[in-house]
Amino acid sequence: MKTIQIDGLDKSITTLIQGSDYFKPSVYDKVCQVLDRYIAIGGNTIDTAHIYCGGESEVAIGMWLKERNNREDVVILTKGAHHDQNGPRVNPEAISQDLFESLERLGTDYIDLYALHRDDPDVPVSEIIDALNEHIEAGRIKAIGGSNWTTERIQAANEYAAANGLIGFSFSSPNLSLAKANEPFWKGCVSTDSDDKKWHEETQLPLLSWSSQARGFFTGRFTPEDRSNEDLVRVFYSDANWERLARAEQLADKKGVTAIQIALAYVLNQAFPTCALIGAQNEQELVSCLEGSNIELSRDEVEWLENGS
Repeated sequence: MKTIQIDGLDKSITTLIQGSDYFKPSVYDKVCQVLDRYIAIGGNTIDTAHIYCGGESEVAIGMWLKERNNREDVVILTKGAHHDQNGPRVNPEAISQDLFESLERLGTDYIDLYALHRDDPDVPVSEIIDALNEHIEAGRIKAIGGSNWTTERIQAANEYAAANGLIGFSFSSPNLSLAKANEPFWKGCVSTDSDDKKWHEETQLPLLSWSSQARGFFTGRFTPEDRSNEDLVRVFYSDANWERLARAEQLADKKGVTAIQIALAYVLNQAFPTCALIGAQNEQELVSCLEGSNIELSRDEVEWLENGS
């Protein structure tokens, strides 16, 4: 499996990152089947979060890590400081609380990739970077990033870090997919637009995309007339995206692959380092993702898929 490098880590991470938002101890057999097979095909990075399944996702991963005794071989990406019913909680206290709870659940004393799950523009980046650097210095975090942070806020944070001899964000994790979002999936979510892509190309900051395959939009199961999936309709139904689907199907026929594999290849063939968070739940989906990750697209093909002729 292909890999990229992220500053702060002593090992590369695979371009396919296994998602875990359905992991629970109650389905531990399935957790083991998915993770064991993901590792077997060459993957090494697992995505989770403090809030996933009320914390049970991290607990299940911790059980697997302990049972397999493979912590040093696996890269853990987890996220904290998500807002709650009272609003934003991106502050030093919430970061510390979530991080320590995540460490305990995962049964580890460090997180490889730690991302802030949301942003709060009212909090100065200085407070956030200072807090995260304390955890880096203590060895609890190796590399930091922002999930659903704008490129403007990431740049501000990294400029502050550089000016003060501190470690800044070495990755970003927004949504990037061939289907362009009409509106955010959930409040505070960020989807990558053309200006963001230019910024990533200029900075070469790695982008780890969630919903990289647009929640199944490119599977062929959906049509403009089928409006049964309200979230998919709200976020991805548009004339432009149906045209992108048609182009993906056309290129897939040419290359002898599937449209959803072309959609994955679009994410992984950008002009900057990218990874795709995947939600594979069985052997067929894992193999499909692996095959899609190996598809090479030219820059012209990437541009054509997105914008047409």
